Amino acid sequence: MKSIKIFSALLLGLLFFNFTSKQDNKPTVFMVGDSTVKNGKGDGAGGLWGWGDFIGQFLDTTKVSIENHALGGTSSRTFQDKGLWNVVLNKLKKGDYVLIQFGHNDDGPLNDSLRARGTIKGIGEETQEIDNILTKKHETVHSYGWYIQKIIREAKSKGAIAIVCSPIPRNDWKDRKVPRNDKSYGLWAKQIADKEKVTFIDLNDKMSLEMEKWGEKKVTGTYFYKKDHTHTSAKGAVLSASVIINQLKESKNSLKNYILKDPEIVLPKKKKVYLIGDSTMANNNDVNAVGWGVAFPAYCDTTRIEVINKARGGRSSRTFDHEGLWDEVKNQLQPGDFILIQFGHNDAGAIDKEKFRGSIKGNGNETQEVTLADGSKETVHTFGWYMEKFICQAKEKGAIPIVLSQTPRNEWPNDKVERRSDTYGKWSKEAAEKENAFYIDLNEIVALEYEKLGKEKVKAFFPKDHTHTGSEGADFNAKTVAESIKKLKDCGLKSFEL
Repeated sequence: MKSIKIFSALLLGLLFFNFTSKQDNKPTVFMVGDSTVKNGKGDGAGGLWGWGDFIGQFLDTTKVSIENHALGGTSSRTFQDKGLWNVVLNKLKKGDYVLIQFGHNDDGPLNDSLRARGTIKGIGEETQEIDNILTKKHETVHSYGWYIQKIIREAKSKGAIAIVCSPIPRNDWKDRKVPRNDKSYGLWAKQIADKEKVTFIDLNDKMSLEMEKWGEKKVTGTYFYKKDHTHTSAKGAVLSASVIINQLKESKNSLKNYILKDPEIVLPKKKKVYLIGDSTMANNNDVNAVGWGVAFPAYCDTTRIEVINKARGGRSSRTFDHEGLWDEVKNQLQPGDFILIQFGHNDAGAIDKEKFRGSIKGNGNETQEVTLADGSKETVHTFGWYMEKFICQAKEKGAIPIVLSQTPRNEWPNDKVERRSDTYGKWSKEAAEKENAFYIDLNEIVALEYEKLGKEKVKAFFPKDHTHTGSEGADFNAKTVAESIKKLKDCGLKSFEL
């Protein structure tokens, strides 16, 4: 029996050794480059991603490992001067792959106090001696091609397989075309790849062709953002990676043997933004009564967030809670979600008759027992009590509440837009402050904007009555909400605005 146990242990050890040995012998795909290969920490901060963050999803990672060593802000020169290439070089083994893409930052000054990252244009052997203002060191600066060639040759010396990519295109357009870099860094990258007899991927041209199929309007906001013409969104990074993969399939490079036949591409999970409120926020299916929540997604980066409008016409803070609408939203909330809360227009209604939607004024703890039309009993609380409940329970779920005062009505006593700053606006603010939630005084902000526009212009915003906006007014209010969110200190939602 003892000999059987020893044999079993030896067998398990041998199997483990073989498994570990196979894992260690897996080729690794290393990536070196700038922020278009890996943006920031590679976590999608600001919605920006590099293609190196997604290319692994196209490859069989049971047979090949992925390591993205790219660093934003580097050029072919500074990536090596900072020792980043040496980190990769020291890890390289025979059969590994090195995907190389530089060029976006090589066009900068050779010597300055800010970056000092430029390289001499071209692929020649010319050099320039400098006393680097930034590093305080004497340095010999070479051409772009020289630095790319150095990486290739050193990778080859370790038995690794180099693959050179031209820099991805920028989201710049001229006469419906994306300008190429085939006379500069794209050309020089190809010339060096040809000289060293390694695979060249014309990422610049092939991705430009894909962008031109969609057109500038579709590309901007899908693959790139208006705020940034160089760095891609997650979808743009996937597009770049897919172009590289498709080019590899057509090449003789052995990396194509690890490409998955039907890759499942998983984009970063979207955060959700819930809206709760009344008809001034809701989708009312009425062209003359459009809530600002309908227009709000147009001011958000919907490639990264999903706006879910749960506002309901005719509801007060009380009825939104009593009818179970709040529970429905609360049960869907996930940590990191946002929730915009706005009530007040209907809370001034009757408490114990008619629509039974009024809440007790203020934000105290007093209650009133009410017999509803169906004979059932309801304990009615203050407006502030309901607002605090929404805030607290949202935070308990890990969501981030943002409280807004109600939109102003088209009423102009003494030629000034009517405010509710001493009632529902005040109580909304107090509830937010008490529960440490973000607060936007939308009532005051929009009222001031209305007064700048004047009565006649604002009148066109209200085609139905003095409370509900049409599409133009809804868009105006949604834009104002988005601009107000951007001004909230330490509010993560502002990074999801366009």
